[in-house]
Amino acid sequence: MKRLDSSLLRAVCAWIIGLLLVLFPSRAGDYFVLTIGVVFMIPSIVVLLRYWRYGHQMHLRFPLEAVGGLLFGLWLFVSPTFFAHLLTLILGLLLVTAGIHQIFSLQAARRWTTVPLPFYLLPVLILLAGLVALFNPIGVQRTLFILIGISCLCYAVSEFMNWFRFLRHRPSAGPLRENMIEDAEIVE
Repeated sequence: MKRLDSSLLRAVCAWIIGLLLVLFPSRAGDYFVLTIGVVFMIPSIVVLLRYWRYGHQMHLRFPLEAVGGLLFGLWLFVSPTFFAHLLTLILGLLLVTAGIHQIFSLQAARRWTTVPLPFYLLPVLILLAGLVALFNPIGVQRTLFILIGISCLCYAVSEFMNWFRFLRHRPSAGPLRENMIEDAEIVE
C-alpha cells in the first residue's frame, strides 16, 4: 500500500509543480532562487544559534562561514530576479563556449579525417542557443520553465496512468515479500 500512495503522491506533486511552471513561468526563476536562498539561510542560522548557545562555553571560534552563508542567502532572498537573470546569462555563456569549442574541435579533426557537414549542426545549434540566452535571458527562462512544466505534467499523467492500470492491481505485499525472501535464500 505504501508504493500505491507514493505513486499517487508523486503524480499529484508533479502535476502541481507542472501547472505552476506552465502558468507562471516568469516567476519560476525567482522562486528557484528564493529556494536556494532559504537553503543557504537555514543551516547558517542553525550554526549561529548553536554557536551562541554552546560556543562561548566551549571556546569555539566564531563561525564566519555561517555569517557569509546567511548574508548570501539574504541577498538571494532580497533580489531573486537579479540572480535568476544572472544564472541564465551564465548558462548562455557556457553554451556559447561549448558550441565554439565543439566547432574548433571538429575543425581540428579535419586535419586527420573527413568531418561530414551534419556533424557541425549540433555545435552550431548549441552556439545559437547560447547567443539567444545571452541576448534574451527572460524569454529563455520562460521557455525553459514552460518546457520543464510540460514535462512535469506529462510525468504526472504517466505516473497516474501507470498507477491506474498496473499498480493498483498489484497483489498484497505478503506473498510477494515471501517469494522475494525465498529467492534471496536461493541466491545465497
